[in-house]
Amino acid sequence: MGMIGGGKDAFIGAIHRHAANLDSTIELVCGALSINPDVAMASAQSLFLPAERSYLTYQDMLEKESQLPAEQRMDFVTIVTPNFAHFAPAMLALEKGFHVVIEKPIAFTLDEARQLKQKVEETGLLLLLTHTYSGYPMVKQARQMIQAGELGKIRKVWVEYPQGWLSQLTEREGNAQAAWRTDPTKSGKSGCMGDIGTHAAHLAEYISGLKITDLCAHLSIMVEGRALDDDGNVLLKFEQGATGVLMASQVAAGEENALKIRVYGEKGGVEWAQQEPNTLLVKWQGKPTQIYRTGTGYGNYLSSYAIQSSRTPGGHPEGYLEAFGNLYRNFSQVLAARIDGTTPSEEALDYPSVNEGIRGMAFIDNVIKSHQSSEKWTPFEV
Repeated sequence: MGMIGGGKDAFIGAIHRHAANLDSTIELVCGALSINPDVAMASAQSLFLPAERSYLTYQDMLEKESQLPAEQRMDFVTIVTPNFAHFAPAMLALEKGFHVVIEKPIAFTLDEARQLKQKVEETGLLLLLTHTYSGYPMVKQARQMIQAGELGKIRKVWVEYPQGWLSQLTEREGNAQAAWRTDPTKSGKSGCMGDIGTHAAHLAEYISGLKITDLCAHLSIMVEGRALDDDGNVLLKFEQGATGVLMASQVAAGEENALKIRVYGEKGGVEWAQQEPNTLLVKWQGKPTQIYRTGTGYGNYLSSYAIQSSRTPGGHPEGYLEAFGNLYRNFSQVLAARIDGTTPSEEALDYPSVNEGIRGMAFIDNVIKSHQSSEKWTPFEV
């Protein structure tokens, strides 16, 4: 594994490295960890990277790594730069023959995402998009139950993602994360909906197994002086007649990362909350609610997908890092199978890729289009 971005004091880069290390199957061998040369070198040293594979630019890294013998060069690169710097290194990595892991969102614009998809299809290379929440065991359990028809035809999806960390004008107070995430030139055309609304939309489609077909959106800038939306509400229409509601806010004062989803079918519903990730509530019409729990000793009531994603005995909390690690594990198993000429398991193939990246960028565009339109409903165009 090589890494672009993610140097000292970068939040998400460290998360990726922790996640990749969980199963001891991935080794960080090189990096271009910052656009600041001093930070790049200091970060590489702190991670014990050899000097000759500690690069000052991603262009230099990709060129020199591509010239190494196959058994020495990196197998894939992880890109953990801010949104505006995703496309160029991802495209160059694919052109140089490297598989790619990329932090969400996949690119800065929908057009860039489409170009990446074309390049992935041309090269046949793998791409993992780290929509973290799809890595939780109970999220996979909910998805499998719905795919098996246990809830009947899906009718309703509620998903909400309230945060409170941008309740003040934090970007003017020295918060680097807030500064770039609220800057249209670095984050993109949407703030809250682009940052966390896309997570909610992906989770809604992933668990329900249904794609959004139409939406009706309203965005707000609640904090005076902010350049991008920090709050929004979206009505959703899905395939097969299901409807839904999506709420995302970064000005819900007092909230942390309270992502929650409920999906209801003809026979019952499921409910999962990211801040209580080991639990899945399964609600039945006319029968008591069941509590499904993450754990490696629970026999046969969990799906194979949930079991593979469970790492500890029941009662031991598994959370964000483990979910992140599950994405890396699935990706690495598929990549290792390709290298070895073997066939990966169906469970390993379950990770977000370029298609989810395109739908995420399309979600942003369609939400903004709907918000700016006088029409009630906007078709979801990809």
